[in-house]
Amino acid sequence: MKSEHLSADTFRLVVTGGGTGGHTYPALTAIRALQKRLSAEGRTLDVLWIGTADGLEARVAPAEGIAFATVATGKIRRSSNPLKMMSAANMKDMAKVPLGVAQARKLIADFRPDVVLATGGYVAVPAGLAARMCRRPLVLHEQTVRLGLANRKLAGSATRIAVSSESTVPLLPEAVRGTAVVTGNPIRPEVLTGHPDQAVEALNLHGFDRRLPTVYVTGGAQGSQQINGIVRDALPWLLERANVIHQCGPDNVEELRQQVASLPSASAGRYFLAGFVGGELPDVLALADVVVSRSGAGTLAELTALGKPAVFIPLASSAGNEQAHNARYLEEAGAAVALLGDVTADRLRDAVGPLLADPVRREAMAERARSHGRPDAADRLVDVILTAASG
Repeated sequence: MKSEHLSADTFRLVVTGGGTGGHTYPALTAIRALQKRLSAEGRTLDVLWIGTADGLEARVAPAEGIAFATVATGKIRRSSNPLKMMSAANMKDMAKVPLGVAQARKLIADFRPDVVLATGGYVAVPAGLAARMCRRPLVLHEQTVRLGLANRKLAGSATRIAVSSESTVPLLPEAVRGTAVVTGNPIRPEVLTGHPDQAVEALNLHGFDRRLPTVYVTGGAQGSQQINGIVRDALPWLLERANVIHQCGPDNVEELRQQVASLPSASAGRYFLAGFVGGELPDVLALADVVVSRSGAGTLAELTALGKPAVFIPLASSAGNEQAHNARYLEEAGAAVALLGDVTADRLRDAVGPLLADPVRREAMAERARSHGRPDAADRLVDVILTAASG
């Protein structure tokens, strides 16, 4: 991947970021959107993804045919206590950062990218610092309302900081606010193309009563024990008022199936339990009138782009309590309900009940959610990348 084959017709992009889906999937969506834009102009895209061997990106990039390289990186374990931040594990990890920077610097110097795109996660720090050393334009993308740890470290080196929300700009250090562009958080375009009837056919939901609203419950790909338990306890009440699609995580299906086996047959037909919802997800979201879920950045981006009323049960252990912050932000805008602290079946009933009973209320919340959605976020981010490249 040396520089001999540089061509004006080839745009060269280094992507760095990952660890979790929240950092990985927006990067992948941006790559696809950039490829599509360049292809329309008769140009090609050459991508190198710099990640960690054990992050999600190590599976995603090769599966997409994207060249992948790893660098040493240190995971900093956060603590409000400064002495705990100086723990032996943190000291050992911080010592890896200079090595990671040296490795990333060599990769970037050899690849000579037009732009380096960093989407967050620990691995973004060495590659982001190396971009500055190699004098390559650095574009940061922040998925959450507040800058994550990696992006805070890199903000001063960035050519542009793409943020997901207007409310992020005043939270940036004053010196870098001028580099901020509100793009939104890239979402997979297929999420916007679902059809309710296709969900009914694909999942055989013929027991559903289409006169009732449909609730989609999800705790993410692995499911959530907390959400599963709350929904199980509220289920008889829920099924009197709605159809329920419950994505519970592959490891939780059998236990839940046994626990709900005693549902009356009349309402059991309105309950669909799935370990994982894959290709049918866009159709399931199109069918759903209300969504009960975690409040990670990717979920927020998808639900607001679709304009879906949501009841959020944030993951309490998310980095920097980011999920609670996300949920609160949308609740204050009247675009969702946030259930914080100790969540019970009673609290879920109180939150969901008014939405199920009142279609006008659902539509008002859907409209407010939609006003925060940015379905064109990937294209906006591509604009930022191309502008950064042209200086």
